[in-house]
Amino acid sequence: MYVIESKVAAIGCMILSLCCLGSWPAVLTLLERRGRLPQHTFLDFTTANLLAAIVIAFTLGEVGKSTFQTPDFTTQLSQDNWPSVLLAVVGGVLLSVGNLATQYALAFVGLPVTEVITASITVVIGTTLNYFLDDKINKAEVLFPGVGCFLIAVFLGAAVHYSNAADVKAKLESLPGEYKAGTQDFYSSIKKGEDNPEKEEPDLESHEKPVEKAKAGTAGFFVELENKRAIKVFGKSTMIGLFLTLFAGTCLSLFSPAFNLATNDQWSTLPRGVPKLVVYTAFFYFSIAGFLIALILNLIFLYRPMAGLARSSLKKYVKDSKGRSWAVFAGFLCGFGNGLQFMGGQAAGYAAADSVQALPLVSTFWGIILFGEYRRSSRRTYVLLVSMLVMFVAAVAILMASSGRRGHRK
Repeated sequence: MYVIESKVAAIGCMILSLCCLGSWPAVLTLLERRGRLPQHTFLDFTTANLLAAIVIAFTLGEVGKSTFQTPDFTTQLSQDNWPSVLLAVVGGVLLSVGNLATQYALAFVGLPVTEVITASITVVIGTTLNYFLDDKINKAEVLFPGVGCFLIAVFLGAAVHYSNAADVKAKLESLPGEYKAGTQDFYSSIKKGEDNPEKEEPDLESHEKPVEKAKAGTAGFFVELENKRAIKVFGKSTMIGLFLTLFAGTCLSLFSPAFNLATNDQWSTLPRGVPKLVVYTAFFYFSIAGFLIALILNLIFLYRPMAGLARSSLKKYVKDSKGRSWAVFAGFLCGFGNGLQFMGGQAAGYAAADSVQALPLVSTFWGIILFGEYRRSSRRTYVLLVSMLVMFVAAVAILMASSGRRGHRK
């Protein structure tokens, strides 16, 4: 199997992982805002995620010479390593449930803030656990100040969310009374009707110029978005989104320590003489478990949807090919991103590998460029947003600087 031995290669894996893991939430957000049901999207997403793990296992997991201490992927499939396999399964379930909750939180809270809060919780809890599980190979005097920066970013992220929600509410209150959020007219309106509710729609055969799309950040923009998107968020409590975000962050904070235990056997659960799970084998079982729990939950959500979504069916899902390629692409990004994170973590310590939780830096870029988030917001929101991102940059740099090397305790 392919083994990463140098610190430079490990950091390279973390950086590539950061780009992948920071981009897939933007793709899911794009599909939801275009009106595709999240249940359909996540079924495609989780299938591609599993395929990525299979590709990694049968390529990198089979490269090179197999030894007793570092057996290849197929050799380990027949070994008595079920205690470690079960830990990998637990990690896969936690990641899949966390990603599923994140998908719904993205609609309520927005891309940058959702990613900041979930990533920060992941680092505060997960990195601390990984530090002790890795026998303190990372530099504590560097690592924990970075964790502290992430903790501050959690509170700044929540403040950004509340400030931005207040900005949006103020913009919507400028609309005519009959078009306020929460009314039937509001949900059935379009941008032209918002600006001129008494004016009739133009004749389709006329040569009048089509109505231009509302500019990002305006009241009309939010109305257009609400009409197109799958999850309707206006009139809903901001606490729903924050609860989903906190729940997702808690799940995501525990999957990495579980994977760490699966590959390094700190609890000595393996029978004597049985080698530890290599990263590729653990990732294979990890991804199968994540796929199965996601499949079960989303099949349930097809027929018993949450968040006010339309009821669907397996037949409708199969026929819904619009946006499927994007969902599959997002699944591959997540799958390869997780694989790279685990490969880097096995070499440099999983606590340092949690630096990939800097993914909100990438997500914020996509949120602003693709979705126009925070356009025309208040000065307070901008100050909080910049403060949050600055804190993240500092936290990531500090976390990467704490990298150690497995077998070389600092």
